[in-house]
Amino acid sequence: MAELGRRMFLTAAGALATASAVGTHAFASGHARDARSADEYVDVQLLNITDLHGYLQAAPGSSSVITGAGGRKYTVGGVAYMAAHLERLRADRANSLFFAPGDLFSGWEFPAESLADEPTIEALNRMGMDFASAGNHEFDKSPAFLSQHMVDGISYPTVDWDNSFVDSSGQRFHGADFAYYSANTVWARNGELVLPPYNIEWVDASKGRRLPIGFIHLTAIGTETMPASYQPGLRTLDQLATADRCAAELKSRGVNAIVLSMHDGAVAGGDFNSGTNPSGPAYELALRCSPDIDAIVCGHWHTAFNMMVPDPDGVPRPFVEAGCHGQIVNEISLRLDPGTGKVVRELTTSTNHPNTRDVAPHPELSDVVKYWAGYGTRRAAVPLGKQSASFTRTRNAAGESTMGDLVADWALWAGRQPQGPMNDANLDPAVPADLALIAIAPRIGQAIIAGDLPYDAATNGTVAFGKAWNAVGFGDPIVTATVTGQQIHDALEQQWTVPAGGGLKYAPLAVSANVRYSFDATGPAGDRVDPADVFIDGTALDVSRSYRVAAPSYTLLNQDGYPAFTGFTRPFRHNRDFESFVAYVKEKGRIAPAPLDRVTVKNSSAPGARIGATTVPPRLRSAEGKVLPRAEAAMLAAGRPSAEGFRVPC
Repeated sequence: MAELGRRMFLTAAGALATASAVGTHAFASGHARDARSADEYVDVQLLNITDLHGYLQAAPGSSSVITGAGGRKYTVGGVAYMAAHLERLRADRANSLFFAPGDLFSGWEFPAESLADEPTIEALNRMGMDFASAGNHEFDKSPAFLSQHMVDGISYPTVDWDNSFVDSSGQRFHGADFAYYSANTVWARNGELVLPPYNIEWVDASKGRRLPIGFIHLTAIGTETMPASYQPGLRTLDQLATADRCAAELKSRGVNAIVLSMHDGAVAGGDFNSGTNPSGPAYELALRCSPDIDAIVCGHWHTAFNMMVPDPDGVPRPFVEAGCHGQIVNEISLRLDPGTGKVVRELTTSTNHPNTRDVAPHPELSDVVKYWAGYGTRRAAVPLGKQSASFTRTRNAAGESTMGDLVADWALWAGRQPQGPMNDANLDPAVPADLALIAIAPRIGQAIIAGDLPYDAATNGTVAFGKAWNAVGFGDPIVTATVTGQQIHDALEQQWTVPAGGGLKYAPLAVSANVRYSFDATGPAGDRVDPADVFIDGTALDVSRSYRVAAPSYTLLNQDGYPAFTGFTRPFRHNRDFESFVAYVKEKGRIAPAPLDRVTVKNSSAPGARIGATTVPPRLRSAEGKVLPRAEAAMLAAGRPSAEGFRVPC
């Protein structure tokens, strides 16, 4: 299928690929080079960004430099610079729309994420965002959080702690000045749409006339089963069928210009302003979706390309993605027939503009960024509680650590919390957890524990907000699910594996304080734990009964490398890890390291005894050698869907 697509592209648009490869514009035809002088048509500018992820100050080091034509490097990022570029691009354009195909918030920058991503919404409001598609990360908290809080500004439940902070203008958060859409995200219980599927924008055609443009919005397939956006009560529908259905509906309403904004992407070479050898789900859809769709704008894959691809009738249309983290502003220029409102396809142009930092930053957005950075610094210093001593990741001979035990105890606490006020996408009730498990050195992927909690003598052991926030988590929820005793036993056995070349590898699971178990150091991998030696609340594990286990979504979804839990039932999603851990420390008030006595080793001194070698996966780095943000590294390590070896970051 992919090879067929490439042949079609090279045959129908080969000359256009050459035009786009110079790193300027992608042209639908040679006539498009003179499109700005075609005054008999209605000029429409479409500006879009994607996957900002709350990076307001700058792109992180891993994505702060992009490569253009001829290998030229550009340093990019930051909304203050973006606002300046947007102001320049919009100048003298009567019809300009600014939108995004998803993942604008669920920020990975501390001031944004720790302040309920309200800084991101304020910045987007001030830059004039018109509308956005819901990406997977817009569902990282809940559908209610997206629609009720981020869009409508409704508070929950504690103002100035959970949300509704005072913004840079001195006003309480009021929500987005723009709407979110998704045509393929539905409620699992009844199949009804969570958000509106499309929007119609009207542009000035002069002499009192207006013309409609329809925008269809798609969310990444499987959003509801991704670790961060795990929402049991949601489902995502087929993208191609949804796009075609919406295009037909828009046409029936008299809309003759249609754009698809989709939170899914592709790979198409290393030059951000061209496209070579494209592949990936968005590319396959671009070749096959309705010819009534005049442009396809992508996201989700954190890649950048700018090209024309043929629709099923062989007519070129833009196919673009604008990178991530504020790297790029994509610009598509359409010309509409003033009589019919149809896009004059041969006059379409597209280009990716790097969000360079060699311009004067926009003063208003500079003030926004500085304000929230300062707020984040103050929030990080807020005391949550006290600790009696240091918690460290240093493991004893049995693989246990004080930090691991602390996090397992937090997970059990989290798995016993009632349903939150905006946690609206669960199908089953919040049945409390019986035990908790945490992968402290997982078989694959990244550990949820990011650092130690050292005792600070200068503050008499104060645990500050930022210290707790940065010690634990990726931004994924704790999930409580029903499993069998056999599955718990099997997960404990899966701590040991025999790697290629022999030996024994040990990937220990931390257990909550109500669990005790022993393993036999002389046993082979797969036969080291006797169920009779596993105790939950003092009672031996019953492999035939059901238990409620609390664990990070990553673990239950087999992205830490413990497949035993596959087939779990009655899942209930709780709060995100770093927010939940902060709440745990705050509620407890004082935390103390527990004795390392939850796991014991049998026959440790017998001939042939082996504990197993434990290795912590290294932090993932970009091609430039920069450490990736924790959430992005975790997703990459888990092995997201790929195209020709490319791993989708989120």
